[in-house]
Amino acid sequence: MAPAKRAVDVLVRARLLTGGAWSQSRHYSGRKLVSQEEQLVSHRPLYNDQDRNMSSKSAPVESGLRCSLFESYMRHQVRRFAVSTKSSGNASAVKSSRFDKLKEPDVKFFKSAVGEKGVIMDKDELAVANIDWMHKYQGHSQILLRPQTTRQVSEILRYCNSRNLAVVPQGGNTGLVGGGVPVHDEVIMNLGALNKIISFDEVSGILVCESGCILENLDNYIGNKGFTMPLDLGAKGSCQIGGNVSTNAGGLRLLRYGSLHGNVLGLEVVLADGTVVDMLGTLIKDNTGYDMKQLFIGGEGTLGVVTKVSILVPAKLGSVNTAFLACEDYESCQNVLKEAKMQLGEILSAFEFIDRAALDMALTHLSGTRDPLPQSWKNFYLLIETTGSDEAHDKEKLHRFLESTMEKGFVADGVVAQGSTQADSFWQIREGISEAIGKAGAVYKYDFSLPPKYFYKIVEDLRGRLGSAAVVLGYGHLGDGNVHLNVSAPEYDNELLEKIEPYVFEWVAKHKGSVSAEHGIGFMKPHALHYSKSTEAIMLMEKFKSLLDPKGILNPYKVLPNASKSTPNPNAAAARTLEAAEVF
Repeated sequence: MAPAKRAVDVLVRARLLTGGAWSQSRHYSGRKLVSQEEQLVSHRPLYNDQDRNMSSKSAPVESGLRCSLFESYMRHQVRRFAVSTKSSGNASAVKSSRFDKLKEPDVKFFKSAVGEKGVIMDKDELAVANIDWMHKYQGHSQILLRPQTTRQVSEILRYCNSRNLAVVPQGGNTGLVGGGVPVHDEVIMNLGALNKIISFDEVSGILVCESGCILENLDNYIGNKGFTMPLDLGAKGSCQIGGNVSTNAGGLRLLRYGSLHGNVLGLEVVLADGTVVDMLGTLIKDNTGYDMKQLFIGGEGTLGVVTKVSILVPAKLGSVNTAFLACEDYESCQNVLKEAKMQLGEILSAFEFIDRAALDMALTHLSGTRDPLPQSWKNFYLLIETTGSDEAHDKEKLHRFLESTMEKGFVADGVVAQGSTQADSFWQIREGISEAIGKAGAVYKYDFSLPPKYFYKIVEDLRGRLGSAAVVLGYGHLGDGNVHLNVSAPEYDNELLEKIEPYVFEWVAKHKGSVSAEHGIGFMKPHALHYSKSTEAIMLMEKFKSLLDPKGILNPYKVLPNASKSTPNPNAAAARTLEAAEVF
């Protein structure tokens, strides 16, 4: 064995056994083993314990408490930022004259349909439901309904359709494009009380449940039976499966298990007029005509309200390995991805990308996070996960991959997690970046899908365009080409926004990308839809909307550019509203 290769072999095997870090200088002889103790360098949090405990994503709580903690945190933030309900961030959308206002007889009907406890008119609870997670969009609904059955959902929609009352279906309210909150005074219908697991077949791996089930609760339930959900999100402790389906959420496992368009087998959906459409199939193969459920996966509640979901879930594999790697340049990141696909193959389950600016943001603003590679400062980082059924085989495969990529000079530094605690600490960084950026100030978030060679170029180009006016950072799912482009600034500012948009949308269109990879369109991006969809495609979407919801009561002003009589860019109004507010 050549000396260089032997040095790598000894180093990687030592790394796998001890949990230390390994690094690479220009020459192989420069590699050294760093102890686990040296790498556990903590970063002092820049916010207090009260703020930390309010966060459902950072507090170590049981999953059953996540929803209530999330609501408490949102109430805390609503009070903290004192955003006036009279000056909504949705001011750019003119309220449609075809919608009526809520009246006392309406409230009386709703109470008869869902009971007194199912009708919420308390100002504090409404404040939470009226504002989105990023505090960018806020409506002023006067009522929130909590139906407990599909029949109640049907009764509500049938009545609202007859009264021309607009309705916003809402799940965990963790969306990032303003799709789950009112624009004006629409009736909010929260599906959280539809939280029953109907059945689970342990032979086929098919789960049937109601749409209000929290994603993490479902994962825990089937996890005890040897299975796992095919999607994993940072907001899994609060988001609901119905919202995941309605937004076609992607997440951290898409590389391994594919999108919800492939995993969802059936849906039960209630249309605007109250019609219940049963498409709740539990067959893996069903080739009987049009696959109508696909219209509602990613429909964002504009075509119908999802009340039940049938989904195929994979087996939970026992061998999980996680590595946190560092690269000098983006080209090396691409080469590592190529090698991972070729060498890790079927066991590769996640391939996440973090640039230095995003890592620094997480280390600064997330309590308890530690730099996995404190001895090394690099420009780019990769979080790689493998899952399989044979631990010895998987570790050996990962070992050969690390040896190869290091020997070729693609990987400059790295650490392999020794146990679930260390692996969780790696994932805490990746999953917490969005929260960390929000704590730094105002944030402009973009969710693009691009060919791998352009994945980071948009970050570099926008960084050059904005200069010192803002911090531009990028992270995301390099494995499937989904980059989360974020711009962090002290406050929301229209002058800054005009430098960002439409520049970023035009850039994406020029490079054959999509303006929404997984977050959806919501209220934030209807004006940008034409950058990714042809005129003919948008017209067809409008025809489907008119057919299924002729009065347009379902989630109005969202997704379609003609759904709102708005100014070209609704984000400008949000900037005006919040420019003086402290944004976490």
